Amino acid sequence: MADTVAAPGIVRPSGPITSSEFVNTMSHYHRAEIARMAGWRDRLDRTSNWALTVTAGTLSVSLSTPTAHHGVLLFAMLIVLLLLWIEARRYRFFDVYRARVRQFERHYFAQIFSPQPDFASNWLLILGETLRTPKFLISQQTAFARRLQRNYIYIFLLLLLAWILKVSTPRLQEEGGRRDFVASVFEAIHNATLGPVPGEIVAVIVVAFYASLVWMTFTVHGEEGELAIGDV
Repeated sequence: MADTVAAPGIVRPSGPITSSEFVNTMSHYHRAEIARMAGWRDRLDRTSNWALTVTAGTLSVSLSTPTAHHGVLLFAMLIVLLLLWIEARRYRFFDVYRARVRQFERHYFAQIFSPQPDFASNWLLILGETLRTPKFLISQQTAFARRLQRNYIYIFLLLLLAWILKVSTPRLQEEGGRRDFVASVFEAIHNATLGPVPGEIVAVIVVAFYASLVWMTFTVHGEEGELAIGDV
């Protein structure tokens, strides 16, 4: 009769399977989940790299050329926002596979190295249900806020500083010209005019946009357990 003990605290699914077959199945499936997690991790890095490339390119164009319009930086903000939304969607997929990998590490391998009696003995049943009916573990808003807090808030701040510098120094890098700042805030707001849109409206939109980013950065957390601050 085949040995039916997989590991301390592990309840193995019923069926005609030996311990060696069970261990092989677990190891191969664990590798597969790690590969999928790493694949989505790579996609996250690509999106972040695109955002950094867009930011670097727009900063180079807008700050090195005196004739460049400040609207270039505004459009860069929109592009980075779109990339953040795409990355948040990708992060939801990454979070699913990461959770599965952590289930193996927490409930299977940790039990082999340091057994605890009856430690989450039904985790395989829970994992099986997630395979039958896959579901996202976090919302799009939580994923958006999490990526914003980790990376994108710094990119947006760089674009904001560059935009303020551009509208407050209209002769920035103008060859043979003066580099004086504007005389007042009202003059800077006037320089923020974007086509037929008055500078006052543009400034209000930018302020409201960044206020929402700051609010989301400091108020929308949705992080528990391993994703709390201080944990890996």
